[in-house]
Amino acid sequence: MLNNLKNRGLKDVLFFCVDGLPGFEEAIAAVYPQAVVQRCIIHMLRNSFQYLSYKDRKKFAADFKAVYKAPTEESSLQALAEVKETWGKKYPYAISNWEMNWENVRPFFEFSDDIRRIMYTTNIVESVNRQFRKVTKTKSAFPTDASLEKMLYMAAQNIMKKWTQIYRNWDMVLSQLMILYPERIQPYL
Repeated sequence: MLNNLKNRGLKDVLFFCVDGLPGFEEAIAAVYPQAVVQRCIIHMLRNSFQYLSYKDRKKFAADFKAVYKAPTEESSLQALAEVKETWGKKYPYAISNWEMNWENVRPFFEFSDDIRRIMYTTNIVESVNRQFRKVTKTKSAFPTDASLEKMLYMAAQNIMKKWTQIYRNWDMVLSQLMILYPERIQPYL
């Protein structure tokens, strides 16, 4: 898939937010070696929440905000240690999951809050997939592959109509990206 994107003209990607699919990070590194790869914060949280009692989820989530909202990696690690002290005995895997995957979460803290708001989750991709499922689930079979492709094309056209929203502070995000990656951004401006 990544080679196909590259062959179709996607020359460079600054960063990928991935959900932890085994081998995906290695595939990205092979095709886009300069790209920053980071684990989806929402997926990490959902994974932690599945090990919690329902009655503790809100309090744990409130405490855990200090980890992923921290301004630096060091302060985030300190917040993680505090969360571990509070919750680690009761829910050890909810914390150790973050510790085991820290190398995949760490790149998130290299960016400003404005950039983080854009890159913290894969939910945009999941939303597109949900819309595709919505239009195909009512059909039990398609007469040809072309008919399925046409239906997905029409769904994609409707989905793209919703993509008119401009990111908040986009001008600031762009200028920060220009500072971080001047030789990679400048050719496209």
